[in-house]
Amino acid sequence: MTSPISVEGVPFALVPSVGSSWSVSEHGIGTIATPHSDIFVDPGGAGQVNAETLLNAATLLGELPEADFQFRARVSVAFASTSDAGVLLLWLDEKHWAKLCFEFSPDGEPMVVSVVNRDVADDAKAFVVDARAVWLRVSRVDQVYAYHASVDGERWRLIRAFVLRAPGTVSRIGFEAQSPTGDGCVVAFDHIVFEQRRLVDRRDGS
Repeated sequence: MTSPISVEGVPFALVPSVGSSWSVSEHGIGTIATPHSDIFVDPGGAGQVNAETLLNAATLLGELPEADFQFRARVSVAFASTSDAGVLLLWLDEKHWAKLCFEFSPDGEPMVVSVVNRDVADDAKAFVVDARAVWLRVSRVDQVYAYHASVDGERWRLIRAFVLRAPGTVSRIGFEAQSPTGDGCVVAFDHIVFEQRRLVDRRDGS
């Protein structure tokens, strides 16, 4: 079993996935996504989960408190291959999870992408980012999760809002790094903040 680690800005312990290696500093955290790693359940695959190939990305997750919250970080990725990404990950179990990603598109463009998995995954592209870093934010208001992204950390764009439930599970949240088509990439997260503060209006950009 891997040992929990403390990350500045997060008020609960985070546990690395088996085999992953995370560096922690006063500025944030980082890792190297392993080759051909991802968290994805192909919607064309009838919900067949293959833990060796589809749920093998490096993660760093902690148990989510039972209250409204906002969780944000700036994500930087040394993109090399299609779908390389740094991710804020909401995890209930293998069939119920959601990702907010800074990802390299098939056209070679950094993009904000979101995925919600209920047995199988969807895949929604948001917008292209003309930089190698972007701010991502996950919020919960009552039973609704909201994903936002920002190019400056000040003005936020709503990416999607959704409900995700899996009775009997413990909700976790944290970080992920993936390189599903490539040989790995460096991913870093800084300006990390988790606060139990209610988001007033998920549509107004605040």
